[in-house]
Amino acid sequence: MPQYRAPGVYVEELAASVKPIAGVGTSTAGFIGAAAGGVTMPDQPGKFATDADGKTTRDANGKPIPIPYTVANAGVPQLVTSWENFKNRFGDIQTGNRILAHAVYGFFNNGGTRCWVVRLATVDAGGVKDALAHFATIDEIALVAVPGATDLAIQNAITDHCKNTGDRFAILDGHESQGETLQPITDFTAQNIQGNTPGSDYAALYFPRIQVFDPASTNPDKLEYIPPSGHIAGIYARVDTERGVHKAPANEVVRGALGLEYRLSRADQEGLNPAGINLIRDLNGNLVVWGARTLGGDANAEWKYINIRRLFLFLRESIDEGTQWAVFEPNDAVLWAKITRNVEAFLTNVWRSGALLGTTPEEAFYVRCDESTNPPEVRDLGQVVAEVGVAVVKPAEFVIFRLSQWAGPGQ
Repeated sequence: MPQYRAPGVYVEELAASVKPIAGVGTSTAGFIGAAAGGVTMPDQPGKFATDADGKTTRDANGKPIPIPYTVANAGVPQLVTSWENFKNRFGDIQTGNRILAHAVYGFFNNGGTRCWVVRLATVDAGGVKDALAHFATIDEIALVAVPGATDLAIQNAITDHCKNTGDRFAILDGHESQGETLQPITDFTAQNIQGNTPGSDYAALYFPRIQVFDPASTNPDKLEYIPPSGHIAGIYARVDTERGVHKAPANEVVRGALGLEYRLSRADQEGLNPAGINLIRDLNGNLVVWGARTLGGDANAEWKYINIRRLFLFLRESIDEGTQWAVFEPNDAVLWAKITRNVEAFLTNVWRSGALLGTTPEEAFYVRCDESTNPPEVRDLGQVVAEVGVAVVKPAEFVIFRLSQWAGPGQ
């Protein structure tokens, strides 16, 4: 308490009782992929090689010899904020980094703005697990992908990482072929596309590969099939920005995709959708994401939709980060009231964004933090418990119109 010793007017600053909770980011991706240490790197602008006397070294034509960028160290996460930034760290699209480079290019081309990239000499389970351990320390990562990795151990490591951190979501690629002889897929079953990767409500799987222009391709038409996960991550980011994390990242055009490895029909999808296999389909000449389910689909019950899982990740992380001030505060009714007002203010903004169901905030959510959630035995453990319930908006996955003939009024 301040002491007042002389008569007068005292003006003091008081901290607000409600400390606003800011929504966390949901669109920063983490990519892990192969990029050889000997990839060709672009030249650094304005920097040229010099000899022992400090004079600029020139080639046979008398032109200064530029100094190229140095490829990023293997196994070390690098923050990348543009395609140019990626090229300066990992090189332009070429044989030594093709899958990773296409994934990051597709991410930015489809609406992504920030990603962390780890370069591996070769993509194997051990290297991926080490990279994921680095990702665990980067709090802003919300999406994780290892483009083209369909190995069971790798996909399990990705989904386990996302579940254990509790604040991110995995984007997986479906298998490119089937059988030990790697024959093209002819029987589009969940087993052939998903393999032995178990279902998880912290992951979504996409199929088939997309066809893109590849300047480094040896094909006459310069077209190659690549895994879609990088492009899909960009679509997640685009939808988050334009609509919000509560909007399903589906019925969206895949920018940069020129074709599909397999053209699947509605009948094909009927057998895959319940298992949570999200297809990219050619509909009316547009290549669109035509699925919004977590891996496992119907088996995941209330978590079968991607946007519902990601919305809860957003709510949980936002409330976690926005209420750190409450730690070590006196555990009494004053603290409970502050927590309640704090969370209610945040959820009101979430409701206004269209993420919650209900015409009023009272219909959309509730927050309970009082004596009923904090009896003496809970307080004696040093705990304060707040109960939060939200009514989520689920996607209109099946839009049904029932048509019939009508004779008209008066008939």
